[in-house]
Amino acid sequence: MTYTEWQKSSFSGSGNDCVEVRKADSLVELRESDEGHTILRTTPTALAALLHGIKAGEFDHHA
Repeated sequence: MTYTEWQKSSFSGSGNDCVEVRKADSLVELRESDEGHTILRTTPTALAALLHGIKAGEFDHHA
């Protein structure tokens, strides 16, 4: 599998408390900086749907 470097948002501080993302062939991988051994792998389409739902407030009732 071919991987790109882990990236974090430019809005993140310099600490290890952010979500990082990278491309892994045709998939996307996510991890929390301070839990680097736990990686979530998904498709770009599924990640886009999740982000759209978050921005639309679909999950606000869970807060």
